[in-house]
Amino acid sequence: MGRGVRPVTETALTLTLAAGPYDRLEPLRDGTVRPEGMRLVYVPLEDPPEAFLRGVAGEFDAFEFSCSLYFSRRAEGEFPFVALPVFPSRMFRHGYVFVREGSGIEHPKDLEGKRVGIPEFSQTALVWIRGILQEEYEVDLRSITWVVGETNRPGHRSATISGRPRGEGWNLEPAPEGYSLDRMLGEGLLDAYMGAVRPRSFGADPRIRRLFPNYREMEQAYYRRTGIFPIMHTVVVREELLREHPWVATSLYKAFCRAKEVAFERMAQSPALRYSLPWLHADLEELQALFGADPWPYGIEPNRKALETLLRYLQEQGLLARPVPLEEAFAPVHVFEGQ
Repeated sequence: MGRGVRPVTETALTLTLAAGPYDRLEPLRDGTVRPEGMRLVYVPLEDPPEAFLRGVAGEFDAFEFSCSLYFSRRAEGEFPFVALPVFPSRMFRHGYVFVREGSGIEHPKDLEGKRVGIPEFSQTALVWIRGILQEEYEVDLRSITWVVGETNRPGHRSATISGRPRGEGWNLEPAPEGYSLDRMLGEGLLDAYMGAVRPRSFGADPRIRRLFPNYREMEQAYYRRTGIFPIMHTVVVREELLREHPWVATSLYKAFCRAKEVAFERMAQSPALRYSLPWLHADLEELQALFGADPWPYGIEPNRKALETLLRYLQEQGLLARPVPLEEAFAPVHVFEGQ
């Protein structure tokens, strides 16, 4: 047991955690892994933004949270939560740029001067997509008109623009009332769409296609070249709780790490397919060959390049009020060799 970590007792601290129902967190939910010194009440939420909103409203002690939004809020100050260096959601995003036939978009540079639908300017997935388009393909992001709205159903976001960037030259406008971005794309009111979810018309309307049809190969090549597996979400804890019980950060961090290990052990060691993926074990072999022993690392150092790249993209896209040093952004954890 690590220094400063408390055993479970009758008076153990009860802590609520809200996060997605991920395989890498399942051992926390089912009780296979228990954080030392506390009773964890795990609240699985299918929709991560629900965890964001309810967590910020004060419903949970710890919760999954957008990494870009966390850094932005932290830069502004007065944000009563601090992150653990735990990243439950990561995803490559080359496959989430969709274009309409007839838009004249065949290559990334063709996006310049076009109208592109997005669900939210500050969405972490979009920060990564825009950053990669600018850095890897020299796309002038300020030449694009960014149309903000709901992806597949019209809603309140179509009337507002969330996360407006600082600085001059950004062109943002709301989607028309009653229009989803998917409908606008189908009707030719948009040239392209980017976001964390696919538009419903993709696969149903042959005019809608991916900008990068061979996205899996491109994402693998991107990882080989950069070593970056893009981080989407972190886990934040009430800062007041950590001031009162600083050992909680280490206890939770160790539990998240162990839960992830158990999840991969379950996938790899099951004699039957644990998930409905016919080539699951072949995929796991490919994963290990590409990523090495730990394809989903936690901690600051193994993720420094990805985190610093995300912070740079946030700065370049006008979403940080000030630079955020990584060591200031995450709660200190104390894990010793052999644990």
